[in-house]
Amino acid sequence: MVNSIKYACAAVALTIAGTAVQAANIVEIAASDGRFETLVAAVTAADLAGTLSGPGPFTVFAPVDDAFAALPEGTVETLLKPENKGKLTDVLLYHVDDRKLTSSDLPYRSIPIKPILASNRLCVTASSGGVTIADGTGEMANVVIADIMADNGVIHVVDKVLLPVDRPKCH
Repeated sequence: MVNSIKYACAAVALTIAGTAVQAANIVEIAASDGRFETLVAAVTAADLAGTLSGPGPFTVFAPVDDAFAALPEGTVETLLKPENKGKLTDVLLYHVDDRKLTSSDLPYRSIPIKPILASNRLCVTASSGGVTIADGTGEMANVVIADIMADNGVIHVVDKVLLPVDRPKCH
């Protein structure tokens, strides 16, 4: 009987300890997910890992590796060069909002969102068909996975790299 009480107490202690583990931040989640290798390399090259690991809150529209691969040939390699760090930083921060915006926070209409340190806005549209994002290039990014919760914000996985070119029309 005494041994079974000890085992029960140990099991309870392990359960409590397991639930006390802190959630991962946005960078840790992206780094542990094999779909974001290019994004993580770009965040590292732009010295943004510390910022995006910070307290936030952040909403990150995170392009998968296939989205980076769809850019014109040589674009990623050019952006990753040290002399293009400023341009890379602009592109990456165009994917980040300084609020925690979950899919349930978005109204069923188009709304403008001004990313961190970007002069151009995004147009986010939520509808029964999902969430899309216009960046001014004339193409739409689709949120393919929404609401990956991190301890410092939320990640929405997108299928296109958002580019800060022209202001999209947001109706």
